[in-house]
Amino acid sequence: MEQEPFLAVRSMASLCSSGHVIPEHSHDWRQLVYATSGAMTLTAGRWVWMVPPGNAVLVPARRIHSIRMWGEVAVRTLYFPPALDAPPLLDPECRVLAVSGLLRELILRVVETGALDERIPAHRHLLALLLDEMQAAPVTPATLPLPEDGRAALVAAEVLASPSDSPGLNELSRRYAIGRRTLERLFRNETGMSFGMWKQKARLSDAVRLLAEGRSVTDTALESGYSSVSAFIAAFKRTFGCTPGQW
Repeated sequence: MEQEPFLAVRSMASLCSSGHVIPEHSHDWRQLVYATSGAMTLTAGRWVWMVPPGNAVLVPARRIHSIRMWGEVAVRTLYFPPALDAPPLLDPECRVLAVSGLLRELILRVVETGALDERIPAHRHLLALLLDEMQAAPVTPATLPLPEDGRAALVAAEVLASPSDSPGLNELSRRYAIGRRTLERLFRNETGMSFGMWKQKARLSDAVRLLAEGRSVTDTALESGYSSVSAFIAAFKRTFGCTPGQW
């Protein structure tokens, strides 16, 4: 930043294959990560954010995180310097934003430009509009909190490894030598959800992966453990704000 004091935004474009993982890291600059195709899972601390196509994730400065790609992911990333004081960049937590058509074009224009220099009037106008659209973008409720308790965290890890066919609560309680009621209480206290609701959300997060990899809605519903396609569509819409077909 000392060498580029007028740089207001820099950008990067990359193409990642399904399953590719960007290991844990952090940035001094705030980061907006947008996938024009494919989906991403971002993990930071005890939170997991599912980032479907048409959405972007805003990562605060110095937040340690990792990203996993699902489907062929065309990533467009914008970096904002620490000195840039703007409302959409001040949230201390990661946020998944629904990207409007205008916001998408603004992101692509900045990437095409390469970087924005605040000394150039056209760049200042573009940055102001970009920040306004980021501030107005709806936040997508695509977060999955992880429990902190060691035993509950092991249960969560097993479910996330295979959400559609992981054991039920009784079997998991026996396997990890923890009482059913204790396990249920830990999930409620540490994730804000019952174990059943948490597991359903984990299944829906995995459904995003399946859809990004090209599975049909029907196949995704069945592979995600739903016996009814209509029930899957309803649950998906409640979580992500749109149907799998629209998505």
